Amino acid sequence: MIYGYARVSTKGQAKEGNSLEAQAAALKAAGAEKVYSDVMTGARADRPGLTALLAAVEPGDTLMVTKLDRIARSGQAGAALFEDLLSRGVAVHILNLGKMDDSPTGKLIRNVMLCFAEFERDLIAERTAEGKALARQKPGYREGRPKKYRPAQIDHAMALLDEGYSYRQVSNMTGISKATLGRMRQERRLKDKKL
Repeated sequence: MIYGYARVSTKGQAKEGNSLEAQAAALKAAGAEKVYSDVMTGARADRPGLTALLAAVEPGDTLMVTKLDRIARSGQAGAALFEDLLSRGVAVHILNLGKMDDSPTGKLIRNVMLCFAEFERDLIAERTAEGKALARQKPGYREGRPKKYRPAQIDHAMALLDEGYSYRQVSNMTGISKATLGRMRQERRLKDKKL
């Protein structure tokens, strides 16, 4: 049996052919009969899709991934995973590298590529941390998701509520959900009490 494994770090990841759909299509085109997938970082070992796949494979099966970094982003964890699979008689096929074997050359190529994958992940984490540190120095920086509504929109919605319109009516007029209106009104009341 040929199994495929696809992974993305985030649901929105779709560049350079890394989307789950693109990976699954490439794996099926290469002969994968069943594809398991995960949406989480490759640095985590406790990925449900990978765990289910590892439990399903048997001696003589093939595990296929599009790229090495889809299955492992850590040199040590990746090496241990490949050693386990190969010792169990499971063939490993990386579409952009070829079949992995237990020969000295195969181990060398695999370990070098795993080190590059880990190096790339570390660089991404470093750049992200540097970017956040620079952003924190800017005046008005606020961490997290940007506010969906401008202060003028909130003021308008609160004024409508104060005029006697119902939450449903204000929601229909402004496009702001009733739950958000209630939460914003509560925040305003708490703010007014503190003043």
